[in-house]
Amino acid sequence: MLTVNKEGIILEKRALGFEIEGVLNPAVIHYGDFVHILYRAVAKGNYSTVGYCKMEGFSTIVEQRDVPVMISQFDYEHHGVEDPRVVKIDDLFYMSYCAYDGVNALGAVATSTDLIHWEKQGIVVPQILYQEFIRLAETKGHLNEKYIRFNTNHGIHQNNKKKVLVWDKNVVFFPRRIHGKLFFLHRIKPDIQIASCHELSELTPEYWQTYLLDFDSHIVMSPKYKHEVSYLGGGCPPIETTHGWLIIYHGVYDTIKGYVYCACAALLDLENPQKEIARLPYALFKPELNWELEGEVNNVCFPTGTYLDGDTLYIYYGAADERIACSSVSLSELLTELLLNPNTNESQYSPKL
Repeated sequence: MLTVNKEGIILEKRALGFEIEGVLNPAVIHYGDFVHILYRAVAKGNYSTVGYCKMEGFSTIVEQRDVPVMISQFDYEHHGVEDPRVVKIDDLFYMSYCAYDGVNALGAVATSTDLIHWEKQGIVVPQILYQEFIRLAETKGHLNEKYIRFNTNHGIHQNNKKKVLVWDKNVVFFPRRIHGKLFFLHRIKPDIQIASCHELSELTPEYWQTYLLDFDSHIVMSPKYKHEVSYLGGGCPPIETTHGWLIIYHGVYDTIKGYVYCACAALLDLENPQKEIARLPYALFKPELNWELEGEVNNVCFPTGTYLDGDTLYIYYGAADERIACSSVSLSELLTELLLNPNTNESQYSPKL
């Protein structure tokens, strides 16, 4: 078993209006001499914005802004911008986030050249009713019945005059182009899917209609072990290693006290990230400490960002949806453990890249 160190709480909410209810689920990127943290900040009424702080090393705060660097601007996100992840591709920073309008939660993207000023690029995932989703996605056979359970919205088709769409969130970009394309993970419960494009402008309704007609082939990972039996979701941006793309994701399982969110790890192929190479058969870490077990949402470790310092991989996560914490693990030991648990599913689809 791996040794994972719980480094403790890194950021807590302050008595400022925009984050008075909590700070959580941060984007993390090492750029220049600093570790930059862009975190979800929650105001009263569950309205979220994105706050910013800068650190030396993994935990020493040298700057924290008293106002958000990203707020809601458009109707599709008027109830909040949530759960950012950040990568740098070519000369741009890409922030993927969940745009929440009070009814629908959908993956969106903003870009920046300085990590402070962001230009919204809009929703990048399909905006589709469940009935249309299932009609397209089942053209080649029935989907896992969990797609019905998690995405039918119990027959609700409209809420506050808004159409209730299939939720598609946890958009996470790979930190470089692969065969000239931008690749990103996204999540329609219960699985993690993958998509690619040369430019974001290609992600049109027509693109997604074609994609959904071959939906099953775009599924990268499905629940496999007991700690992820309910559903999976993207976590931190992939980390490029000599053995493959290291994926730190979240797995969820149900208990009599509700869902438990864990940090999990897998490897995807460098040239064909559709292909899973290996996966840990146990959670990398899970809620154990008081500040992970109790909070706005109990029993949550939700990983969203990493910082690699030598061989030490720091994993930042939302703890009980109220504070930001960090765990660390040896990268080399993690990779060794993963390679001891190879994927034996030879039927995995290999997409056209």
